[in-house]
Amino acid sequence: MKTIRILIVDDHALIREGIKAMLSDIDGFEVVGEAENGKEAIEQVKKISVDIVIIDISMPLMNGIEAIKIISNDFPTIKTIILTIHSEVEFIEQIYKSGATGCLYKNAGKSEFELAIQTIIKGEKYFCRALSENILKEHFKKNENKNILLQFNDENPLTKREIEILKLLAEDISNQAIANKLFISYRTVETHRKNIMQKLKLNSTVALVKYAVQKGIISI
Repeated sequence: MKTIRILIVDDHALIREGIKAMLSDIDGFEVVGEAENGKEAIEQVKKISVDIVIIDISMPLMNGIEAIKIISNDFPTIKTIILTIHSEVEFIEQIYKSGATGCLYKNAGKSEFELAIQTIIKGEKYFCRALSENILKEHFKKNENKNILLQFNDENPLTKREIEILKLLAEDISNQAIANKLFISYRTVETHRKNIMQKLKLNSTVALVKYAVQKGIISI
């Protein structure tokens, strides 16, 4: 298995050391560098081979949002996870629009860090559930008086089985649990998931959830 090379960026040495110690215990993860701010992070990715940058949102000289925009543009193969303590929607929207491939609260545990990194390495995005829910709540709060709720019709591209799987995915049920529930293989669930995302032209779980809510498949 290829080692995942990680750069940790935070202006507090204690935070960097804590994340480094936590990730170093996980097989296949290697922390190859550290930086105190966004400018240092960009200099680091120019010098060393990095797969994932874990970066704080609030730092001096250059914050995480600004750094991610540059990294996403200049180094598109590098994945980025931004760390935040903010739950306000305006911050979350900035994170989502920055090009970050993931976002975690700073108090996330070892298991969630591992899940986020493994998810992102597969080419998917990972936004912790609380952040995703805040985005969705704000989205529908803004539009609740605009009668934008879409209904299924003959033009809907999904099959009945895909709609069934989409509902379960949007309810945060794992692929294996879906396979067990529907008496199909894990690989079949994965295939359906890829087909759903291709048909709907979506590229993240958050987008799938938003679509499911818009279509009335699930409710918040």
